[in-house]
Amino acid sequence: MFDLKRLLLGRRLASGEIHHTRVNNFIGLSVFSSDALSSVAYATQEIMAALSTSLHHAGIAAIAAGVAHPLFGLSVPVAFGIVGLLVVLGISYRQTIMAYPTGGGAYIVAKENLGEIAALVAGASLLVDYILTVSVSASAGVANITSAFSPLQGHEVFLTLVAITVIALANLRGVKESGAFFAVPTYGFITMMMLLLAVGVVRAVVSGGPSPAQVHTSVETAKSISGFALVMVFMKAFSSGCTALTGVEAISNGIQAFQVPAEKNASKTMIWMVLLLGTMFLGITLLSSRFGIVYAHSADAAQVAETLLSKLAKAVYGDVAHGLPKLLYYLTQGFTFLILVVAANTAYADFPRLSALMGRDAYLPKQMASQGDRLVFSNGIIILTAVSGLLVWMLHANTDLLLPLYALGVFTGFTLSQAGMVMHWWRLRTEDPRWAAKAAVNGIGTLTTAVVWLDIVVNKFKTEGGFGGVWIILLLIPLMVWTFLLIHRHYIRVNAILAGSRTDDIYQRKQRVVVLVSGIHRGVIEALQYAKAIAGRGEVEAWSIDFTDEHGHESRAMEKLRRDWHRYCEGTPLIPIESPFRKIVEPVVERLDQIRRHEPEYTITVILPEFVTGHWWENLLHNQTALRLKAVLMTKPKVVVISIPYHLQPDLE
Repeated sequence: MFDLKRLLLGRRLASGEIHHTRVNNFIGLSVFSSDALSSVAYATQEIMAALSTSLHHAGIAAIAAGVAHPLFGLSVPVAFGIVGLLVVLGISYRQTIMAYPTGGGAYIVAKENLGEIAALVAGASLLVDYILTVSVSASAGVANITSAFSPLQGHEVFLTLVAITVIALANLRGVKESGAFFAVPTYGFITMMMLLLAVGVVRAVVSGGPSPAQVHTSVETAKSISGFALVMVFMKAFSSGCTALTGVEAISNGIQAFQVPAEKNASKTMIWMVLLLGTMFLGITLLSSRFGIVYAHSADAAQVAETLLSKLAKAVYGDVAHGLPKLLYYLTQGFTFLILVVAANTAYADFPRLSALMGRDAYLPKQMASQGDRLVFSNGIIILTAVSGLLVWMLHANTDLLLPLYALGVFTGFTLSQAGMVMHWWRLRTEDPRWAAKAAVNGIGTLTTAVVWLDIVVNKFKTEGGFGGVWIILLLIPLMVWTFLLIHRHYIRVNAILAGSRTDDIYQRKQRVVVLVSGIHRGVIEALQYAKAIAGRGEVEAWSIDFTDEHGHESRAMEKLRRDWHRYCEGTPLIPIESPFRKIVEPVVERLDQIRRHEPEYTITVILPEFVTGHWWENLLHNQTALRLKAVLMTKPKVVVISIPYHLQPDLE
């Protein structure tokens, strides 16, 4: 028989096959670094957009006489500052990997060293970060491809949702399979970026390139924007460019996905990621400044402006309408689209793992910790897909609206993780002779990420467009933490009730068995026989709803049922329940509540005879009364509900 699920996801994997799902360093880089590496496609763009906005607010033209304003030269020192922070984070997270070889994400580190609330804040921040990673990466990828292929413009939302769906299906097959599938886009993008940088450097050195922008703050800039205002502009651009650091922590969250020795392989992958990310980000920023490439957000929220990387590729390769330049340009845009879509894979690798950890700790529904047929946390993958897709639809797949939401959650996790590591080394001060040096590294990481976090809050708290404000994240994270605590308290309460329950009282209770009937047929007779079998010394009675007439007299259906009752069901009393308002569920519930009030020593077992149709569509022809009754009665204490199925289609021999 054709099985669509097996076709899409592959064969089921037994628990003992989990070692086959681990990845090597080559695949691991594409799985856990694609988010960080792909951020170079929009990080410089966000720096330029922040500088352009500052000029606009100051009433200064960003472009005059075809030359970019010298303020755009600030992009270079901003980029150097971000790369310096990247190095600090890389060293810090490498220490985290070695200290927590089973997985050293911000949630685990904060939980062990800073306490419950800090861990939940870190967990909430990371979950939000992963959702935004999917939305931003897929949207940015589509923006790059629509910049190259104008006929696709106007279909960004649909294309983004398709891309997210494809990534989700690939991850439902397993981390190893998705990593192998997405390795080509990752390494193709790295190749095209290195080629772009090499050609750009040659053109800039040999031919000088087009009119370059200033690479330092000039006298002209100082006249227009100076002093404290210039510092604020720098900090705003810095906070915007810190989107380049999203995904840096992903490897420390997914250590156990690497082949043994997992921590050493994860550490090596972290080093390669930092080197590649720093080189590409700094190179793109330098070339953009050298070639006078700038970017400003589109005035229309529903429209996506041409990306900075597309402009840079055109400037570097020259006439992209013909020959080799055209091929290189489209390869650059194509692989940029693919890596940005693939970047969502990092979130798909880490969001389900973090959700599973929090589910095991009873801060999320415990279903999040259940693994599917392919040894992946399927529930987390499905939820991530649904929420990120909804966000894309709400914000029109526009990265200008999505990116302002992005960096705050990232740096919240960074700061808590680094602070937790400082406490970790302090606790090991009597065991590790190098604890002070290690604590100093993580201390520097804590200080720098905290400063950047504050910078993001100050500079992005109010943004154009209203909904895009970072205040949404500042409200969302506490709300999520409160929800986590409610879930945790629920599980604690359930465990306490179960642990403290007294079974002796249950078994010594009196039993009353009730069979609900609407007529006499084989299913009802079998239900009555079952009721007598389980009742023991308890009482058995049958209830039937009587739709009385306008005079309050018994209905004809009830009269017929009474006449036939003793013939087929001798020995079991039939009790009619009047229903003048033609209801079924409510009169039964009222009768049960009366018994429970007047005879609290009884446990009442309600037996529902229900027939099962031969085809699913035949269920639509019936009112599903038994289903509604079960849904209500299951909420009643001291009431047990049992269904006795009667199959209308005979068994096949």
